[in-house]
Amino acid sequence: MGEAANLFTDGEGYELLMGRWSRLVGDNFIDWLSPPNGLRWLDVGCGNGAFTERLIDRCAPAAVTGIDPSAEQLAYAKARPGTKLAQFQVGDAQKLAFADGSFDAAVMALVITFVPDPAKAVMEMARVVRPGGLVATYMWDIPGGGLPMAPFYRAMRAIGIAPQQSSGAEVSRQDALRALWEKAGLQEIEARVIRISTVYASFDDFWNSNTQPIGPLGKMLSGLDSGTREQLRARLREQVVGSSNGSVSFEAFANAIKGRTPG
Repeated sequence: MGEAANLFTDGEGYELLMGRWSRLVGDNFIDWLSPPNGLRWLDVGCGNGAFTERLIDRCAPAAVTGIDPSAEQLAYAKARPGTKLAQFQVGDAQKLAFADGSFDAAVMALVITFVPDPAKAVMEMARVVRPGGLVATYMWDIPGGGLPMAPFYRAMRAIGIAPQQSSGAEVSRQDALRALWEKAGLQEIEARVIRISTVYASFDDFWNSNTQPIGPLGKMLSGLDSGTREQLRARLREQVVGSSNGSVSFEAFANAIKGRTPG
């Protein structure tokens, strides 16, 4: 699935990088969807199974199928204690290997900006969902500064480094997501912003969690020489406001959208 297949292959590393964030935003997303129990779910771009596990825990599904281009991520997903109900397989969001109307709901969690052709992926999700079924996604608002790693990008710019963002970053805007849902013929479209905050025990916890060599930021940081990394670390420490006990906390926000297939 394009960039994601190369950027996210380490399930354990992704959990350290995004685990605390993905659980919070995923639970908020599920609360907003407020789905009935007993649905057949498709988790597109399921990665290491973080959201799949929340679906199973929170939604009492009849069945869950997770697809991802990374076999390594799927191996981690299968090993999670809370994903025993799910079936996982390697797959491409732009060409789903399922018959029309196979599911009651299809979701994509923190993935859509990494899909080369997001419009095609949304149309594919709509195709495999039954009439009147749910199609939904959420993604950090990258252009708006909603990424959990946004402090790193600000610090990089402050020391003269131009950070590279995902080539599909603009699709995370709320108006861009709505346009995709409308193009796919989805109805009853609703959108919202999900805001979450989290706390790191210390600056070292914040630094170590976000410098895993995976994802766009991690790959970029791994290519910096030691001197530049230390300069970045010092600038970041200046910019991140910590409490009196040394912890670090801030807000991240994602755009979410949902719609129904015709019928």
